[in-house]
Amino acid sequence: MPKILVIDDDELICEMIASSLQLEGFETIRALDGIEGVEAARTHLPDLIVCDIVMPKLDGYGTLKALREYPATAMIPFIFLTGQSAKSDVRQGMVHGADDFLTKPVMIGELVAAIQARLQRQVLVKQETDRKLDELRVNLSISLPHEIRTPLSGIIGFAEVLRDDVKSLGPEEISEMAKIILKSATRLGHMVENFLTFAQLEMLAATSAPKAFVGKDTTVMFDLHIEEIADKKGKEYERPGDLKLSLGGAEASIATLSGKRIVEELVDNALKFSSRGQSIEIVTKAVDDFWELTVKDSGVGMELKDITQIGAYRQFQRKSREQQGSGLGLAIALKMSELYGGSLTIESEIAKGTLVTVRLPRPAAT
Repeated sequence: MPKILVIDDDELICEMIASSLQLEGFETIRALDGIEGVEAARTHLPDLIVCDIVMPKLDGYGTLKALREYPATAMIPFIFLTGQSAKSDVRQGMVHGADDFLTKPVMIGELVAAIQARLQRQVLVKQETDRKLDELRVNLSISLPHEIRTPLSGIIGFAEVLRDDVKSLGPEEISEMAKIILKSATRLGHMVENFLTFAQLEMLAATSAPKAFVGKDTTVMFDLHIEEIADKKGKEYERPGDLKLSLGGAEASIATLSGKRIVEELVDNALKFSSRGQSIEIVTKAVDDFWELTVKDSGVGMELKDITQIGAYRQFQRKSREQQGSGLGLAIALKMSELYGGSLTIESEIAKGTLVTVRLPRPAAT
């Protein structure tokens, strides 16, 4: 039986709701204030919580906030039940991450319908999460061994040559081998970093309340960081003249490190899938309440079916192109943009190039 936690400081109402839900086939737990409700939720891990807003000690908003900050209870569906019906109360409840908002007095049939709808949605979310995890496992099993083995082979092979034949090698040969070892190690390090970042983003998406990161951070001198990234990547790919920047000076509502990571992955992707001499345009500007970044290349392009299937360790055109990289770059940029309330869209055509657009909220005016 689904387990429902009922939190209400009115003992009679709490008992009535709990008893009615029991008659409908639910297991119920009762709590008479927010503090008691938080403790009960952490102890019993209910399938859903029905909670009053106006309560002593800890009100409904505080109760929800406390539960959303605790990983084990962060994703439990939460329905506010209150005598207040002002639109501002509804908005505040939704901002705090409530799943529904019912006004007292509520008919038990209405409450049961709301509970069943939220529980069914939770089932669908879990099924989709399981599907994505299964896909990740399959893609990892196919791609990860290759992505580790390729740079590792270069590191081991040239290290063995340096160990066994160093006396017969000239300075230029040693230097060239050292460069290859460093390049392979850098590639391997980037792959591991991407894997850890993606895993962290998946965990945050699964345990954090919606919009938990929106509006919390702001970039500082973002265009300067983008210039540094372009300079670094241009040198790394030996294509400094191919990167064309047009930066508008706006800031984005995102942690600077996260913003830099999005830019770095998109620039790296554009360089990886275009050829030397093909220009890559990087543009930032303010568009209404959003900061917008576009990265446009004239490279190999992507098919529509590939664009709609961006995900972890999904490599495109693997049979026709020997690609370096795990396929995580775009997936990381997409998830990170969405985490901060933004979006990432892709327009692409085979053999003509790709245009990636990221839109993030701008900081609120002070």
